[in-house]
Amino acid sequence: MTERRSILSGSTFEEQIGYARAVIDGDWVHVSGTTGFDYTTMTISEDVVEQAEQCLHNIEAALSEAKCTFADVVRVRYLLPDRTDFEPCWPTLRRAFGEVRPAATMLMCGLADPRMKIEIEVYARRITA
Repeated sequence: MTERRSILSGSTFEEQIGYARAVIDGDWVHVSGTTGFDYTTMTISEDVVEQAEQCLHNIEAALSEAKCTFADVVRVRYLLPDRTDFEPCWPTLRRAFGEVRPAATMLMCGLADPRMKIEIEVYARRITA
């Protein structure tokens, strides 16, 4: 039987909306769209690059709990309300994914809170013995 386990970050959004930060399903790790909120304080920077850095910190914590790293990421989606905010984030995103080169998509769309300037979602495949 395939292992299925939820990973929670402590975000109030997870409780309010009813989802998990990530779900492990066998070898696959599905990390929910993750924003730039610091989930311990539920604060968010106004700067898109700082938000991207916090997104990656939040994603890294979920991946770590799933026994993964950014090196295991095979797919990433970037969601932004303003396409001009994407390019300033490239150096930050390249530090996380530049060597890994996952499949990637950037979508322009509205996010749940007007303070959110970027949301990042990833899929990773765990290496199991």
